[in-house]
Amino acid sequence: MADVNDDAPTRGTPVGRRVLLGMLGLGVAGVAAGPTLSNAVNSALAGIAQRDPTGLTGLLPDSGGFRYYSVTGPVPVRTAANYQLTVGGLVDRPRSYTLADLQALPQTRLVHDVQCVTGWRVPGTPFEGVRLADLLTAAGVQEAGTAVHFTCFDGSYTESLTLDQARRDDVLVALKMQDKPVTHDHGGPVRLYVAPMYFYKSAKWLSGITVTPDVETGYWENYGYDVDAWVGKSNGRDDAPTS
Repeated sequence: MADVNDDAPTRGTPVGRRVLLGMLGLGVAGVAAGPTLSNAVNSALAGIAQRDPTGLTGLLPDSGGFRYYSVTGPVPVRTAANYQLTVGGLVDRPRSYTLADLQALPQTRLVHDVQCVTGWRVPGTPFEGVRLADLLTAAGVQEAGTAVHFTCFDGSYTESLTLDQARRDDVLVALKMQDKPVTHDHGGPVRLYVAPMYFYKSAKWLSGITVTPDVETGYWENYGYDVDAWVGKSNGRDDAPTS
């Protein structure tokens, strides 16, 4: 998802639909405008976010293009010393990767727009990491495996892709974002990046990759978002493609 501050949302008066739509307009205006207006917008949104128990204000970008967002509130920090990514399920060679293991593998850099299903877009965003296809090949996907399920160390967020989608060249296990190591606030040290799909498919705080017999609906799909989330061809939207 998009990236409110890293504290759990403060309980308060719910933000109504009319206010939310106004905030969406403010968020887009802040990205399109210069730094002075963006800073003013971000200050206003921060005040609203403290009274928003839904967390929906976290869907708005800040002047840097992204805002911190978690569906659970605070998320534990993982570093090179304790990060692990497991690859398992219907595979011949399950294994666990440390951050150093992933860094030692061939890296791919992609630059595409990031499109949120709420409407905002951050153009020309670089991501760099290991092709998911390479990890699946190394694991040896069994014949019964037709999908890939992703879990995250926030303890709540999940996502899935079909095996064909997961094997695309523009799907990464990303270690860098905007040419810097992926920060904790943006889902680091390792996150998923699915370039041609809406950003909710790019799961943050990635901890598990499991090959499954069928697609399992992810966190936001359980709330009505499309499972096949191609930008401009799903969720009732007609945005321009990102890749």
